[in-house]
Amino acid sequence: MELSERFWEASLDELKQGFVEEQHSYSCLLCGEKIEKGVIYSYENVSYEAERYMRIHIEKAHSSVFDYLLGMDKKLTGVTDHQKKLLRLFYQGKSDKEIQAELEIGSPSTIRHHRFALKEKERQAKTFLAMMELLKEKDQHAPAFIPVHKTATMVDDRYNITEEEEKAVITKFFPGGVDKPLKKFPPKEKQRLIVLREIVKQLDPDFVYNEKELNQVLKPIYDDYVMIRRYLIEYGFLDRKPDGSAYWLRT
Repeated sequence: MELSERFWEASLDELKQGFVEEQHSYSCLLCGEKIEKGVIYSYENVSYEAERYMRIHIEKAHSSVFDYLLGMDKKLTGVTDHQKKLLRLFYQGKSDKEIQAELEIGSPSTIRHHRFALKEKERQAKTFLAMMELLKEKDQHAPAFIPVHKTATMVDDRYNITEEEEKAVITKFFPGGVDKPLKKFPPKEKQRLIVLREIVKQLDPDFVYNEKELNQVLKPIYDDYVMIRRYLIEYGFLDRKPDGSAYWLRT
């Protein structure tokens, strides 16, 4: 199962803690890091069991689950940039007066109004989530959609992809199998997204590539590997240094 699937299928409690428990390990929902059960881990000269060490990993690698979620694209969270600023300050435990002074907006009552608006958003989200959970039990005709990857730069109709569509596109553009070269680069954006999702599986999420190393991976897949590299960045699969000296998978 892809990391994105694991993330989107996690329960609310699992999302809040940032990891899921599996048979032999704990798996970080934010980056895919696995902590094996039954192993004692050392950090700053203190020994920890696996679950506690996973919590330390999240703190070290992601600061907090809250910070990670807040950093996700607003198309995935439904939270505006202004709301993100407010939520971050609320999370820091600051008073309405302190927040008003820091943001230099309105008055403390303005901040209280924002708190109320966010509480309304929470109530709406709970109601909508309950309706969708109930619908899931009854809607026998709902297609299986491919999860949106968490690092998507924009979420629109391109991501309206069913598992059936994905299979058909992969068969068409990788007729020899996904371990063989791409037949041609798709002309349609939805098809491109499906193909890029498949290509990115051949990259190591724990490796930072220089341009030559990345090209060596992409060139056997398609002759115009420079175009593939550009689209991987454009669609939010890859990130890079401004000078192009390093590339890595976004997680």
